Amino acid sequence: MGKAERTRRFIIEKSAVLFNKKGYAGTSLSDMTGATGLTKGSIYGNFENKDEVALEAFDYNFEKFRSGIREMMKSEKGSLQKLMCYPRYYEEKLEEIVENGGCPILNTGIEADDTHEALHQKASEAISNWKKSIVSIIDIGKFKGEIQSNIDSSAAAELIISLIEGGLFLSKVSGQASYLRNSLDRIKLLILTELAP
Repeated sequence: MGKAERTRRFIIEKSAVLFNKKGYAGTSLSDMTGATGLTKGSIYGNFENKDEVALEAFDYNFEKFRSGIREMMKSEKGSLQKLMCYPRYYEEKLEEIVENGGCPILNTGIEADDTHEALHQKASEAISNWKKSIVSIIDIGKFKGEIQSNIDSSAAAELIISLIEGGLFLSKVSGQASYLRNSLDRIKLLILTELAP
């Protein structure tokens, strides 16, 4: 990795938390220079504009989540165990997620819904990819006899995502982790009693 690429990566990493906490509209160039310690010229020497930084910061935040889940799943063999990584991940990472501003999909999706088409598209694609990942695990589980064959994979995936995102949102707004914990408990129940054969 060359110096220019390292600098870009550094700007993205430092700006990712900013965009997730303050949103696109709330993050200024001054915020980015403060977080990175770089000049405006250095930032705009590496990125065309704020949009480019914001889009790459979203990708960085989402990939951090995906790689964390994938890492947990590596040691799990069965489909049900892989699905249980979702509630486990959020239980273990809740403090870190809150400290970094909450869920980037939720934050970006809500803020950019009617205001920033490219960011809204990123959030929409992230949800779609997340759903595909869960559907794939469920479908493999059905094929192997680890999950009930009559389960609607798409509906189950949407329910898991909705419970996580809804729980995160309510916990963040209220400051009460119980919303997310109750949602995660419901996901565990779904996996162990409704999906299990």
